[in-house]
Amino acid sequence: MKKIIIIIASLLFSLLFYKQSTGLNFLIFTLITILVLSINDFSKIKKRNTLLLSIIYLVSGCMIFLYNTQLNIITNVIIFLSLVGSYSEHKSSLYIKWINGLYSTIVSSAAHYFDGLDSEIKNAKKKEINYFYWFKIIGIPTIVLIIFINLYREANSLFDEIISKIDLSFINLQWILFAGLGYYLFNNIIKPIQIEPVTVNDINTGNKLFKNSLKKENPKKLESEIQLGTILISLLNLLIVFFLITDIYSLVANYNDSAFELSKQVHNGTNTLIISILLAIAIIIYFFRGDLNFYTKNKLLKSLTYLWIFLNIILAFITTYKNYQYSSIYGFTYKRIGVFVYLFLTLFGLITTFIKVKSINNLWYLFRKNTQIAFVLLIISSTINWDKLITYHTLNYVKSVDMDYLFSLTDNNTFVLKDYAEKNNINTSTKENIDRRHSKYIQKLNENSWQEMTYDNLKIKND
Repeated sequence: MKKIIIIIASLLFSLLFYKQSTGLNFLIFTLITILVLSINDFSKIKKRNTLLLSIIYLVSGCMIFLYNTQLNIITNVIIFLSLVGSYSEHKSSLYIKWINGLYSTIVSSAAHYFDGLDSEIKNAKKKEINYFYWFKIIGIPTIVLIIFINLYREANSLFDEIISKIDLSFINLQWILFAGLGYYLFNNIIKPIQIEPVTVNDINTGNKLFKNSLKKENPKKLESEIQLGTILISLLNLLIVFFLITDIYSLVANYNDSAFELSKQVHNGTNTLIISILLAIAIIIYFFRGDLNFYTKNKLLKSLTYLWIFLNIILAFITTYKNYQYSSIYGFTYKRIGVFVYLFLTLFGLITTFIKVKSINNLWYLFRKNTQIAFVLLIISSTINWDKLITYHTLNYVKSVDMDYLFSLTDNNTFVLKDYAEKNNINTSTKENIDRRHSKYIQKLNENSWQEMTYDNLKIKND
């Protein structure tokens, strides 16, 4: 039964993707994948984590149908690996699911085959395949049949005419190979495997640090580290306070708020954040990696650390405000949105670092939580039509519109541009470019096969 399901799924895979671009086919493939996994082992798909990933995976397939951007496709593939990894072991951390999902997708069948082969060899149950027997049964009759067909064609013109009319061009070897790729893929994901040492170690490792599990440090060494940490973080606190004062003053006094200066401040502020936050987290992890967490004289160091984290959060908010100012005046771009994304991740990185110190958590806690946050942000980002949002905001709220940048975006903003051109008085050249872009996009949509259909295909039919 499973083999039949895999064969059907592989044929559908080839039908959906062979010589086709992305669109409706990704959504259908998403449904097929969830269906195949459910039929194969419904008990695994019912697990809370796996079920949640299945729903998210389905939503990501819908987003490809709606927007069809590279971000949607990348997100869909990452969620696919997460789902396969969860199907392998639902208790593992998210990044372990990615590793196991990728490993299963690529080598699961081969790994199962060699494991079975090893087992047969060990148990002396491996049966020898008689290749000569199968050659006699299949090969020799085929060769003889071909020889006689050619002999009869020479002897009988009517027989030759009938044979020559047999058209085998419908057999597309590439299509068959593509179906074979689909078979290999589905055969892998229904038998997911895991990298056992990594997975077992991840499941057995909690988020907490325990005094008994740590190597005991010399009290003198701990005292020395307390002194070093206190001096270092005190100086860093003084430095960041001075920096924040000058930064806030420049904002309040509108110091050098030209476009160039504002852009420079945003980019330099972000670069400063990247370096300072990474160094901050690295320094905090170093000092609070072991017995120092349980040392009775660590209260001052902890307080200074909390203050440093808080000051870095203020720095993140100030840089966010600068980027907001810049974006509201000169419009959104992917780079400016990327700055917001980084600042958001930075903020959560600081919060999780605070929790790590406060709750005496280990390094794995930081990896797990920050990976989950980044994953959630990726999913949310993929549900937004960024090209449409950027274009709408620029056309309606920005005084100096950079049309060249808007034209460089994907076709997702075509209808917004067309609507703007029809409702506003714009120069002839720009209107002609928008009309040309709109006509090309409509033509492209009309040429889409059913596999390549997107939501915009439905919009033009309704119009």
